[in-house]
Amino acid sequence: MNERPVLDVSHLPLAGMGSASLTWWGTLAFMLIEGTGFALVIAVYLYLASLAGQWPIDAPLPDLLPGSALTALLVASLVPNLLLSHWAKQKQLARVRIGMIVMVLLGIAPLVLRAFEFPAVHVKWDTNAYGSIVWVILGLHTTHILTDLIDTLVLACLMFTRHADNPRRYGDVEDNAMYWNFVVATWVPLYLCLYWIPRLW
Repeated sequence: MNERPVLDVSHLPLAGMGSASLTWWGTLAFMLIEGTGFALVIAVYLYLASLAGQWPIDAPLPDLLPGSALTALLVASLVPNLLLSHWAKQKQLARVRIGMIVMVLLGIAPLVLRAFEFPAVHVKWDTNAYGSIVWVILGLHTTHILTDLIDTLVLACLMFTRHADNPRRYGDVEDNAMYWNFVVATWVPLYLCLYWIPRLW
């Protein structure tokens, strides 16, 4: 029996970036699922607020400083993150290495600020429904920051080894940058819910 190739694909690259990568699609699907989770907690927050006679329930308004400082830091982190994504597309290893170190530091800094944010809401998680939903929102977003930080740390280490020569690593860096954009974007409506809706209710 004779066999002949239907199509010669030997000229194709070994790894794709952006929508040409399966990892990119997996990351996008993960963000859609997690985005739905954030939308649900916002819906629960607004539902509980609509049922309450006062909002917050038996608690002072949350302090603006820690949450606002964290928001400003997250928004500012988009600049080096977008540069890192651009450098990954250009496969500029030296700049990608610097960018990864910067993003590791910018992943740790929000966790430090978040440690001040929890006590600044002036309510315990088990005090009432208000306390529970506030802590769920902060905890859920903290988990996403931590998840991205771990991924960034692993990628940063890989970019300083022989694995940096693998074209797929640049695609991984780009996907990681996309996920950080998601972490920042999802925090903005959460911040408005936690800090400004109680002031306008």
